[in-house]
Order: sequence, then structure tokens, then C-alpha cells
Amino acid sequence: MRRVKNQLLLGCALAVPLAFASAAPATAPEDKDKQMLLQADEAVYDSATHVITASGHVEIDYDRRILIADSVSYNQDTDVVTADGHVSLMEENGNVAFAEHVTLTEKMRDGALTGFGALLGKHGRLVAASASRTGGRFTEARHVAYTPCRICNKPGERTPVWQIRAFRVVHDQEQHKIKFTDAAIAFFGVPVIYTPYFSEPDPTVHYASGLLTPDIGSSSSNGYFVRLPYYLSISKSQDATFEPILTTRGGDLVLGEYRERWNNGGMWVQSSAAYNPNGGLSGEQSQVYSHLFGSGRVSVSSRWRFGYDVQITSNDTYLKRYDISQLDRLVNDIFFVGEQGRSRFMISGFFFQGLRATDNNRTFPIALPLVEYTYIPIRKWAGGQFRFDFNSVALTRDMGASDQRMTAEARWRYPLVTGNGQLWTLQLDARGDLYHTDTPVPLPSDGHFIARGLPYAALDWRWPFIANDKYGKSIVLEPIVQLIAQPYGGNPNNIPNEDSLNIEIGDNNIFSFDQVPGYDLAESGPRANFGLRAESRFSSGYIEALVGQTFRLKADPVFTEGSGLTGAKSDVVGRFSIKFPPYVDLTNRIDIDEQTGNLRRNEVYITGVYGRSSTRISYVWLAPTLGLPNCPIPAECAREEVNAQLDVNFYRNWQAFAAIRRDLKAEQTLDNEFGIGYEDECLGVSVAYRRKYTTDRDLPPSTSIVLRVKLKTTDEPILPFSLFPEDVFSYGHP
Repeated sequence: MRRVKNQLLLGCALAVPLAFASAAPATAPEDKDKQMLLQADEAVYDSATHVITASGHVEIDYDRRILIADSVSYNQDTDVVTADGHVSLMEENGNVAFAEHVTLTEKMRDGALTGFGALLGKHGRLVAASASRTGGRFTEARHVAYTPCRICNKPGERTPVWQIRAFRVVHDQEQHKIKFTDAAIAFFGVPVIYTPYFSEPDPTVHYASGLLTPDIGSSSSNGYFVRLPYYLSISKSQDATFEPILTTRGGDLVLGEYRERWNNGGMWVQSSAAYNPNGGLSGEQSQVYSHLFGSGRVSVSSRWRFGYDVQITSNDTYLKRYDISQLDRLVNDIFFVGEQGRSRFMISGFFFQGLRATDNNRTFPIALPLVEYTYIPIRKWAGGQFRFDFNSVALTRDMGASDQRMTAEARWRYPLVTGNGQLWTLQLDARGDLYHTDTPVPLPSDGHFIARGLPYAALDWRWPFIANDKYGKSIVLEPIVQLIAQPYGGNPNNIPNEDSLNIEIGDNNIFSFDQVPGYDLAESGPRANFGLRAESRFSSGYIEALVGQTFRLKADPVFTEGSGLTGAKSDVVGRFSIKFPPYVDLTNRIDIDEQTGNLRRNEVYITGVYGRSSTRISYVWLAPTLGLPNCPIPAECAREEVNAQLDVNFYRNWQAFAAIRRDLKAEQTLDNEFGIGYEDECLGVSVAYRRKYTTDRDLPPSTSIVLRVKLKTTDEPILPFSLFPEDVFSYGHP
């Protein structure tokens, strides 16, 4: 018998591994070069019984598995390791098992444990009365409690947010799956849900197939409902979700979603089908609904990309009925785009679907093809910046005019900064348009073709005055003057107006040489834009104010009432902003009638954030004369609306939330919502009440209550779980 005392790892590597290595079976030649390293206060080798006994701070390292215990014995003949006292076994993936007594075989891969505990992933914990391990893969435990949540070592905070208690648990280390038999889910120590079988991924899993937590609620229009999503992990770059929605009065719906990513691209598609026996205005019609949403991007080469977006539904109110989407205008497009340097070419097509009660989809145009080309040379031309744009579109309708347009525009810009800080910019622009329409024109000589040319020269002048102080605050005062020289007559008769229907002056276009959006209508005649910008910057944010107005020699008939640009003088527009991120963000936009001095538009947007609490308020006021696009009676288009949202973190992880949208002019609440929720790194629970007061054809005012529960781990936001054995479903890739 040989005895070694106080031998460190280096010394034991000479004496002990020879005996340990001989225990490797002859059928595993790949283990011949592996050594078992031992560190202990004392190690004894009995040559007669071939037993090595180590005691005192024992640490064994074999094949990247580490065993720590107070005492360990190893029988060379039987290949059995017995460990006692504060035993811990660390796996290669970082999982750690704890026990008072451990018997291990198969190179420490299998064995039995008494007083078992384990760390799974970063924060998953499992404790059991006893456990056994087989095949180097399966760990079976009995009388178990498991939680993926953090457990605080403070009085009153040692109970996990949620845990699973079970008679039997099997952890599959290769599939990263934990299976529970005769299990109950407890929240804050109180058992709530019982199931004879329960399984979920261990905390090392980033995604895996299985049932997601359902949503349960009631709605006055659909009755009681439940959403049962099932997540399917196909590969590391592919997944899908199937979500049946069952209701007591609104029929049944199946919603599906598929996602895939690849190098420099990807795709997403969502589709659904529903049957409602209580549909229509009478509530007694059997109706079938469906929808298709999707998007895709494909990189053809380093310069060229292909893409599409799809938004289609079979019924105008279907998306809102089942809370799939609140969109009321759907846009479909397909495009092929190439980029080189600063230049760009794109050919695309658009199809629109309107869901509003006033929409007639037969009058909506199909834009195909839409061709856009922009050429911007990297080098300067004549000391300035040159740009050439070409735009062409063909619009086709079932009802109404169909027309085509081609536009070419060349621009040259020369910026100059003087020695005293003045900023001068000279811009020369020439644009030509050619239209073809199937709508007859009054003069036969004009035919169906209309052409025009739009040249102008513009000069932009700005002189910012800047003052700084020793505390890091700066003040900027910047006058702005723009002079545009352009001939009259930029809008010949019978030019179709497709993309310039909503003309409105504001802070975003008051200092634009061309204040009209789109191509069809154009400004003409000499004019000038005057304004002033003031700004005060601090280390944590800034305050800014902007005011501007446009002057013309005579009124331009292209501008209609409500645009703010009628007459020789435009409305006075301004913006006031306070931004101290992330705490305060306030923006106020105003439009003042130049003739009366009255407000014609007032918009206020406020966002405040403090910790986990936040508030968002928007207020919009439009005078009767301002109106909205295509409004026949301006007084009826006046608008005054407020939208407010409030989230209050009133105690630790508890959150209260409320939202309201109200039409102040009609003195009618459009919808409101309020509720309460709890969310931490492990659990999310919320109960929300929502009331919609408006009627949209076969959708009457409705009230809904929704309960949402999210079981989470500290490693991933949400993990699916399964209530079915694995021979029923394939769980894909962990």
C-alpha cells in the first residue's frame, strides 16, 4: 500500500493516472490518451484490492468532467467511483450536480445520487430526494422540485416565482429536454396546475418545439375565446407557429406563421382561415374569412436584391374582428433593386386594398411598373454636387382613368461657407414630364399626351450664431432665407393628379424648394421662404424652436383651401421641441392662419419615461377650414382628438397600465384599455380590459377581457412547453 499526503495536482499526475488510465475498456481506443487527474490532501492506493482512496478537498478531472467531494474511492477492477460529502459534479456544458453520496460508473458518466441537486444552465435549479444517471445522458430523479428562475438568498425571497413539483423527472442531456411525471406547477409556492405529464426545454435551449402559453379571455362580439399557439422549431434558421383560436360566438380560426433567414435575406409569411356561423350585419350569416401577410428579401448578388410584401384579406372587418391587425389600408409590392456607389435603380409594382367603409377598390390603381433611377457621381461636377433622377409609372384601374408618366430631373447644388460662418447654397434644377392618359382632353390637338418643363434656380442662406458657456451649454440662433426663381404655368390643364392630393404646409417642408409632395402637381412662380431657428443644447439634451413662412408675388391656383398655402402669403408654421432622452420628449407643431391669426392646426406629442414607468400623450386639433383630403364639407372634417397611454410601475415588478383615445369634438370615447400585470425575468402575467365604442359595418361596439401568462427563463424570453409524450410530436433542433 502506497500513501501520498498533501499532494497537489502536478504530483498526482505522476503517481495516480497510471492506475486510473488502465481502467479504460479495450473497446474504447479513443480513451487511451485521456488521463484522470486527481488532487487531494491525501491519496492511498491499495495494490491488493486495486482501490484508490482520496480524502480532503478531493478534485478529479477526467474527460472534461470535474468531481469535487470530501472523500472519493475508485475501484480499478469494477470501474466504480464512490464520493461522499459535499459532492459536486460539473459537466462539460456547465451543468452542475450536487449530492451527499454519489456512486459513479462508466468514467463518471453514470451513477446514483442521494440528496440530489443540480444547476442547469445559468439559473435553472433542480432538487430531488434521489437520482440516478444512465448512458451518460439521462438523469432520473424522484420527488423533485425544479425552477428556471433566480432564487434570492434573502429572507422572504427564497421562494421562486414559479416551479414544477413532480414525482419523477428525467433530464435528457442530448435533447436538452426535461420531462415531468405526475407534476404540478406552483406560482409563488402555491400549486395551481396539475398534469400527469409535462415537459419543457432545459435552460440551455434557445428555441425548441412545443406549446406556448395560451391566451384566454372573453369578448362581447366573439364570446369566450382561447388562443393555443404551438411553436415548431424546424432548424436554426427556420421556424413556424400554428395558433388555433376557439370562440363561443365568433366561430373558429387557424392562424399560421412561417419564418426563415438566410445569408443577406429572409422571408416571413402569415396566413389564416376562419369560419364564423354568426357573421354579417344580422349576426346570423355563415361566413368564411382568410388573410395572407408576408415579406421576403433575397440577395441576388452584392449589388442586386429582390423583395416583396404581401397584405391581402378576404373581408374588410376580418382583421379587426379577431385582433390580427388594425390596418385599414393594405399595401402589396414586389421590387428588384440594384445599388452601386451612391446610385440606385429599382423596378417595382404596387397593389392596394382599402378596408374603410368609403373605399372602392375598383378605383384604386395598380402601379405597374414603377421605375426609379438615381445617379449621383462620387466626384463633384464643376465644384458642386450633381444628381439625376428618372421616375416612370403606369397606373391601371377597373374604374376611372388609367395613365402613364415619365419624369426626368437634373439638379446641381453648390454649397459655400464664408469665413464669418454664413452658409450659402445655390441650386439649379430642371425637370421634364411626359403624361399619357386614356381620358379624352377637350382639345383634339392635345391628344392623350401632355408634356411640361419645370426649371428653377434657388438660393439658400443661413447664418447660425453660436454662443457657448463654461458649463457646456450652447445657444444657436439661425435665420434662414430661401429665394426661388421659377416661371409661372407649371401645371397645364388636364394633367392627372394621382400623388399630390394631400398638400399641407408644415415644419417638415416649409424650407423645401418644392413644397408639393409627389410629381403630378408642381409649384410655379417666384417665391421666398423666411424663417428662424433657435436651439439651446445641454449635456443631457436640447430645446429647439422653429418658425417659417412662404411669400409669393401672386397666389398659386394649385393650392386648395386647407393646404395653408393659398394666397400670396402662406400660414405661419412652427415647431417647438424639448428632448432630454430618455426622460422627456415633447414636440408641439402649430399652423397659424396668416389672415386671421387663428390656429388652424395644433399637434402636441409628449413622452415621459422614468425607470419602468412611462406616459405618452398626443393631442391633435384641426380647424374646420383645414379639413382632410377629399372632404366635401370642411366643417365636418374638423378634428380634435387625444390619445393617452400610461404605464406605472407601482411596486417592484408590478405594472398598471391604461390607455384612452377620445374624440373631443364629438365628445365620444373611441376606445380605452386598462389592466394590471406582473413581469420579471421568469414570469409575465397580465389582465387587460378593453372597450371599443365605434361601429364599423358588421362590427358593433365590443368589450373584451384578456388574460396572458408567459413562463420565461432567465436565458430566453419565452420557452415552449409540451403536455404530450415525445412519440406524439417531433421536437426538432434544440
